Amino acid sequence: MAKVIIIGCGGVGTVCAHKCAQNPDVFSEIVIASRTLSKCDAVKAAIERAAEKEGRKLPVITTAAVDADSVEALCELFRREKPLMAINLALPYQDLTIMDACLECGVNYLDTANYEPRDEAHFEYSWQWAYRDRFEKAGLTAILGCGFDPGVSGVFTAYAAKHYFSEMETLDIVDCNAGNHGKAFATNFNPEINIREITQNGRYWQDGKWITTKPLEIHASLTYPEIGPRDSYLLYHEELESLVQNFPTIRRARFWMTFGQEYLTHLRVIQNIGMARIDEIDYNGQKIVPLQFLKAVLPNPQDLGENYTGETSIGCRIAGNGKDGLPATYYIYNNCSHSEAYKETGMQAVSYTTGVPAMVGAMMFITGKWNKTGVRNVEEFDPDPFLEQLAVQGLPWHEVLQGDLEVDKIG
Repeated sequence: MAKVIIIGCGGVGTVCAHKCAQNPDVFSEIVIASRTLSKCDAVKAAIERAAEKEGRKLPVITTAAVDADSVEALCELFRREKPLMAINLALPYQDLTIMDACLECGVNYLDTANYEPRDEAHFEYSWQWAYRDRFEKAGLTAILGCGFDPGVSGVFTAYAAKHYFSEMETLDIVDCNAGNHGKAFATNFNPEINIREITQNGRYWQDGKWITTKPLEIHASLTYPEIGPRDSYLLYHEELESLVQNFPTIRRARFWMTFGQEYLTHLRVIQNIGMARIDEIDYNGQKIVPLQFLKAVLPNPQDLGENYTGETSIGCRIAGNGKDGLPATYYIYNNCSHSEAYKETGMQAVSYTTGVPAMVGAMMFITGKWNKTGVRNVEEFDPDPFLEQLAVQGLPWHEVLQGDLEVDKIG
């Protein structure tokens, strides 16, 4: 049993707090911390209502206000609360300040997305991997990218390598949201982060080097279980960087995400009129960032869940040589219902599929099943206990052996 601090009170933080509270035998105390204390108090109250309705025991839950941009403020919180681990579900811009505070105060660390600077949409692990020696020397663990993708996608890949392949040669991570929230245009997680991500050049790994594409240039129809065919677009996603290092037999690694045509039309308009810009402009004597202003007027992802129908489907399609040396294909995936996620946590499935793995990763560390020190990506740990708990905690997964992966017909 251990105390954790959850930093961030958006959709993912809300789900993670609910799921930690459902496991009081692991999480004896939970501190929910964010810049706005009232949001933390509202999540705490929702957790308490759910537990009372279901007749469940709860761990001790408290709330705190903290500025995650300030190492000093974070250290003040850490020294007061003395947590075993900080679960960072704040903005990617804040990863390094939270890691700095963890080092200063002797706190272990977990996040779901890699660091990126505010003034440049640039995604890579180099900034966080630079902390490896310091965490190792301090005897602390930092678990990077423990959401779904990145996160479960890496664990799925490690599971495939452990149980099915002598050599993995191709990896395609496929992410489908077949849900309908009824809005003309909305993003399923922080609009600023989401739009920065999908408007950048695509990138994939091929024969030992990175190949760059224009934004959403490569696309194909892929078939998703229980959903059917959906237009899928090649993006760059951060887990590719660590996976091709940790599994060097992979000669091609790609990431695909589905988008509807209405969504893409709105996105083109946003870019064409300059609302996707991340540089400051002067407006009536005030400095504003257009994308941050757009975020303020778009629907809040936390408010999408109530009428959200449909489901997500995320998984890994892998080909290579099996344990017997013969060619093998493998597809491992999870489907998650938006409405079921909302019933349990008040959040939609995109938040749910990120918040649940964050809790499971913290559980793996606290229970000693993931016990390596230093800065680690999730695929560096044993995948078996993680996937066992993932299914128990609300995200069951499925396997298809020797099926048609579809992806070899592309490119």
